[in-house]
Amino acid sequence: MIKVLVAEDMHVVRAGLVALLDRAFDIDVVAQVGTGDAVLPAAQAYHPDVALLDISMPCADGLTVALELRKQVPRCRPLILTALDQPGYLRRARTYGVSGYLLKSTSPETLIGAVRKVAAGGFAVHPGLAEEVPMLEESPLTRRETEILGLAKNGADAFDIAVALSLSVRTVRNRLSGSVGKLGARTLLDAVRIADRNGWI
Repeated sequence: MIKVLVAEDMHVVRAGLVALLDRAFDIDVVAQVGTGDAVLPAAQAYHPDVALLDISMPCADGLTVALELRKQVPRCRPLILTALDQPGYLRRARTYGVSGYLLKSTSPETLIGAVRKVAAGGFAVHPGLAEEVPMLEESPLTRRETEILGLAKNGADAFDIAVALSLSVRTVRNRLSGSVGKLGARTLLDAVRIADRNGWI
């Protein structure tokens, strides 16, 4: 039997996933949790083969949880199930050591097949995102540019960013301008969108 842990904060969705997986003859849901911080203790207690994780959960996000699982419960393979269909999230998920990335729009058959594939040591990716995998690239931004652009994404202006990072406003503006150029964007807003879509901020 493939032992599975389900982590999903929406009760109805979690109940549906558990019911679906439990119908498979070779899958047994051994634990279910609704918050990110509950995943690791449950994995240590029930020793699942696969942890089905949402990215957006209270207390700890699914990617952070996946990374901790790989460190502390290495036999448990993380499989992300999310509504986030941007290639950048897939790239980020791979750097966190996940064994699969599926969208919540996936079919029940695809989900069950992915659980089996991940449990067997393979990597499962949503069919609609599979073509994006070879295109995933590393960020051209420096650490400081990433930090500044991330604050800009959240609505901070140059002055606010300068105060937050103890920089001069001129330095912040130069870094923002440099980021626009590196990303081949027309405007700062375009740069934020490009970086966000690729999971760089």
